[in-house]
Amino acid sequence: MKKNKGPADTYKKAKLVLRLYVSGMSPKSMEAIENIRTLCSSYPEEKYNLEIIDIYQHPEMASIDHIIFSPSLIKLLPLPKKVLIGTTYNTDRVKSILGLTTF
Repeated sequence: MKKNKGPADTYKKAKLVLRLYVSGMSPKSMEAIENIRTLCSSYPEEKYNLEIIDIYQHPEMASIDHIIFSPSLIKLLPLPKKVLIGTTYNTDRVKSILGLTTF
């Protein structure tokens, strides 16, 4: 008999989906990009998707996600969705705030 997968099973297998908004290639933007790439490097490549969006080149995306400040990091999956503003220099704190400690 096949066992139905519950929400907890889906959560465990969910891919980490992050969207980082930056403002051009400013020092703060470059620092945020480096910090998030470092954070993601602790996960296998097939377990995460990182999208980096320059709000100068794609203001419509920032508008859709209601982004006013840069850099801003959005964790889209696994739910719940969370937004973090700043350079994200402390990766342990970023993981904790975004709920990634068990991912």
